[in-house]
Amino acid sequence: MTSSADLAHRLGIPSGPLFFPVTPYGPDGSVDLGVYRAHVRQGVDAGAAAVFACCGTGEFHALTPEEFQDCVRAAVAETAGRVPVVAGAGYGTALAARYARLAAAAGADGLLALPPYLVVAGQEGLLRHYREVAAATPLPVIVYQRDNAVFTPETVVELARTEGIIGLKDGLGDLDLMQRTVSAVRTEVPGDFLYFNGLPTAEQTQLAYRAIGVPLYSSAVFCFAPEVALAFHRALVEGDRATADRLLDGFYRPFVELRARGRGYAVSLVKAGVRLRGLDVGEVRPPLHEPDEDHVKRLAQIIERGHALLEEAR
Repeated sequence: MTSSADLAHRLGIPSGPLFFPVTPYGPDGSVDLGVYRAHVRQGVDAGAAAVFACCGTGEFHALTPEEFQDCVRAAVAETAGRVPVVAGAGYGTALAARYARLAAAAGADGLLALPPYLVVAGQEGLLRHYREVAAATPLPVIVYQRDNAVFTPETVVELARTEGIIGLKDGLGDLDLMQRTVSAVRTEVPGDFLYFNGLPTAEQTQLAYRAIGVPLYSSAVFCFAPEVALAFHRALVEGDRATADRLLDGFYRPFVELRARGRGYAVSLVKAGVRLRGLDVGEVRPPLHEPDEDHVKRLAQIIERGHALLEEAR
């Protein structure tokens, strides 16, 4: 089983985008593990640095425990150790711990601990929740900050001191808070605590996040336009601001503006993009809904423009 230090080391090397695959469903609505394995395989072959299975983009909320474990097991089998597999774990403490154990049994290398279900808890309760999830298995844990799970810098210091918790993924977007958090942990818990930009279409804000010490980010775009996502990642690593700006202006900003036109588009529009690429991953499960037809056509145009920008740069 992967140790905390091993996973932190593997994730801390920015060799490529972090891949959050969608979960495919067949015509009868059941999970299509064959297509899922193909989707994971294509992502790893394209250059993903890690696979985050059954997380937000993978519709964790819509999967049964059995489906969740089947998908994690399939991702582990398909990656065959080439890159780490991190699985989602969420809901209340008892269920999150159960999902953690299911992920461990399926061979996952780590966990992304999602916000607890609905309740708005105080810092003491949040800290206890994530400590109990971390204690449920030996798997290293990344805590996801967003919605009803927002932490003070002092709480993140305590999380960083907790055995098994190796990082924080931020989906809130408060750069002032994140800078104070990075500073507090750096001062109080010297080491290799990891930080991730977890905002939807994180590339749009990654220049700012890198500046405050958050080098890692999730890439939903990698699901359907890996060439664009890889080019942007390479531009960040190499300090090629001209390429980064060209992709931000011509691809990412239009995509973000389109994504903002529908609730749930952070998942359903990505899934539509995967279908446009030729892999039939089916539709999203309720309560999410499919994008409007005109929006899917616009998405196809944006993807085409992204590829054209890459050709122009050659």
